[in-house]
Amino acid sequence: MQHLRTGDIIALGFMTFALFIGAGNIIFPPIVAQQAGDHVWLAAIGFLITAVGLPVITIMALSRMQGSIEIISSPLGRVASLILTVVCYLSVGPLFATPRTATVSYEIGFSSYFGTSSSSLLIYSAIYFSFVTVVSLYPNKLLDTVGHVLAPLKIIALAILGIAAVMIPAGYVPAPINHYVESPVSEGFVNGYLTMDTLGALVFGIVIIQAIYSRGVTDKKLVTKYAIIASLISGAGLTLVYLSLFKLGVGSHEVAPNAANGAVILHAYVQHAFGNMGSLFLTGLIFLACMVTAIGLTCACGEYFAQLTKLPYKLLVFILVGFSFIISNLGLTKLIAVSVPVLSAIYPPAIVVIMLSFFWKFWHKPSFIVGSVTSIALIFGIIDGIKVAGFGDYLPNFLQHLPLNEQNLAWLIPSLVVLTITVIIDKVKFKNI
Repeated sequence: MQHLRTGDIIALGFMTFALFIGAGNIIFPPIVAQQAGDHVWLAAIGFLITAVGLPVITIMALSRMQGSIEIISSPLGRVASLILTVVCYLSVGPLFATPRTATVSYEIGFSSYFGTSSSSLLIYSAIYFSFVTVVSLYPNKLLDTVGHVLAPLKIIALAILGIAAVMIPAGYVPAPINHYVESPVSEGFVNGYLTMDTLGALVFGIVIIQAIYSRGVTDKKLVTKYAIIASLISGAGLTLVYLSLFKLGVGSHEVAPNAANGAVILHAYVQHAFGNMGSLFLTGLIFLACMVTAIGLTCACGEYFAQLTKLPYKLLVFILVGFSFIISNLGLTKLIAVSVPVLSAIYPPAIVVIMLSFFWKFWHKPSFIVGSVTSIALIFGIIDGIKVAGFGDYLPNFLQHLPLNEQNLAWLIPSLVVLTITVIIDKVKFKNI
């Protein structure tokens, strides 16, 4: 029976961690921390529950089912499961996240050097996606290229930033503002939830499982064990990064007062901490962060659609990267306007499917429970998507004042109610099936 070496297990954990840390994960916590002020660590508790806890749980759930969204959503029925899987892969992959990694890394890291013209972005994205293609063409080598090379470089850069945040404080800690005054934990919870890393975890599951298979491990229990270890290593890494970024952001008011976003805070802080070298350091960090995420998304989508369509994996890599290249240059702004409502709609049912997968064995008819609760979550997710798209005024008034509506969690209470009812029906009606 083939086992992973200790070095490969660590590399797998590093790879999983690196796949999650994109530019958004780096620039988001500082702005949360600055606004939370001296309530920052209460906000951090809520943030870590959803920004770290949910993705780790997702990887654990997928590790029991070959890394497949389709298997984990199978109680919904073949058609519904296929639709959910395809929408997840397209939304988190080539339709949105992959092209965004190129645009965001250019805007944050390179635009100050090469300008903001479309031709500059075109040249940059061509080089960027060439790197992505070269690495993605060989998914069996991912543990070597990402786990042993790119991920350690990314971790070193993040460690430097984290140590600087602790050792070189930027300034005083202000009072909290907005919702962080009265409810910092729930506000942090919601902001972590809105990072949507759980959808990323759904897509990355297949990459992690395939990386384990690439080392000759075939025993299902061992595959699950190694994937869980990798998710825990990743979770520990994410926690440390987020805590250091919270520390950086909470003292940033002096160098970046009332910043509009986390990118402004990071730029100001690295300039404060590292002088003129700070911009170069941030450019390298953001480039690595986005590159690894883009590689992971491309490999995941390629693996899935190769299984689904029977087209060659390498051909699909070229198609996916080519599409991402075009979108990153031509249609990202409009695409974001379409993609964010879609993501808002599919996130609640995705969470429901993940969480309920741990309880199938306790129910007589899992398809009845999972299908019912997921349907309710999808309905309320679509309502959230309509609101995010700017059409909330067309909805009935009561739908705009549901419990937890302001936290984008209006789906939670109805889903729990339906779960309770269906579990009771399952115990009473289906106990003899």
